[in-house]
Amino acid sequence: MAPLDGQEKDVQLRGQWYRGGTSKCWLFDAGDVARHAATRSDVLKLLADAFGASDSRQLDGVGGGTSTTSKAAVITATPDGPADLDYLFAQVGIGQATVELGSNCGNCATAIALYAVQNGIVAAGDVATRVTMRNLNTEAVLSGTVATPRRRVPTSGQARVPGSTAPGVPVRLSFHAPWGQTTGALLPTGSASDPLPLAGGAAPAVTMVDAGAPAVFAPAVDLGVDLRAMTAPLDDRMPELLELRAAAGLAMGLRSADDPPQHAIPKVGLVAPPAPYTAADGSHIAADTHDLRVRMLSMFAPHPAIGLTSAVAVSTAATIPGSLVARSLRPSPNAEGTRRLRIGTPAGVVTTEVVTDADGAVVEVVLDRAARQLAVAQIEVARTVA
Repeated sequence: MAPLDGQEKDVQLRGQWYRGGTSKCWLFDAGDVARHAATRSDVLKLLADAFGASDSRQLDGVGGGTSTTSKAAVITATPDGPADLDYLFAQVGIGQATVELGSNCGNCATAIALYAVQNGIVAAGDVATRVTMRNLNTEAVLSGTVATPRRRVPTSGQARVPGSTAPGVPVRLSFHAPWGQTTGALLPTGSASDPLPLAGGAAPAVTMVDAGAPAVFAPAVDLGVDLRAMTAPLDDRMPELLELRAAAGLAMGLRSADDPPQHAIPKVGLVAPPAPYTAADGSHIAADTHDLRVRMLSMFAPHPAIGLTSAVAVSTAATIPGSLVARSLRPSPNAEGTRRLRIGTPAGVVTTEVVTDADGAVVEVVLDRAARQLAVAQIEVARTVA
């Protein structure tokens, strides 16, 4: 059938759908994408069309209609490069035909590590297979280790993570030297704590870091948010939180005053000291099970758990004396070596391993995650002419 007036011929794009941690990500081979999109702007339009991004329900595309399920990565094998593969991470818009490339996603990186083993980008080892990945958005280097006993490529597993009851293949994900990759500095403003002026005269104290992803943290109590119930609606606080993100983006140099605010970065987090709270599934989380409480935003809504790049930002900020994250922590020595940080989130307690050097600088943040392939598909992308 000939294309209708005002419409180009539909595109068939091969993709693989994965769950990584608490996100779902469509993964695409760069060669397949290049057959339909010659430039970076063409790639963004292709992804927006494939996901049906212009509709808030993403009804005519493969998007999931939420920020944690509207994600994609374009992957290039790089056997002679600094990593086994490069990937471009895309946060696809919901209700807007936009795609943001300003960040990274650890949950998608978890999925990419499994994808690399299952698709032969990295040959399976005798016991475990380590996949190194370079994120092209930020130049961050990550590694994911997948168990491959007797060189068996896993298709299922029993690993679970807070925020999902479904099991998956265990993946141990490491962020290497995870700071300064977007702005060039761990503390983009040079300070561990800054007042951030907002409209109406309020100027809450915040900590702005670039670690894993650019992030801004504020005490929950200062913004009138009670973290005893992690699923309480934030509708009445959302305008102020979005304004906080926009102001922090300016202060961190992520955009100029003439640029529209970004929605994916900086990440916005509300922090509080450890205390009993109720998780999203109704379970009671005791105060002695975690070292601090955190509730993050994801685009325009509260995150149901915590993104991995946000967990890296929290973990790194926790090592900075005077940061608002460190002030919320249960007292703990900040010695050289490996330290476990237990983060109370709406989905439960997420644990990171924070490796520091003799000066207390973070050299690695490690998390245990799970991933699973959901589908291999030929996506019929309806391409419309504006």
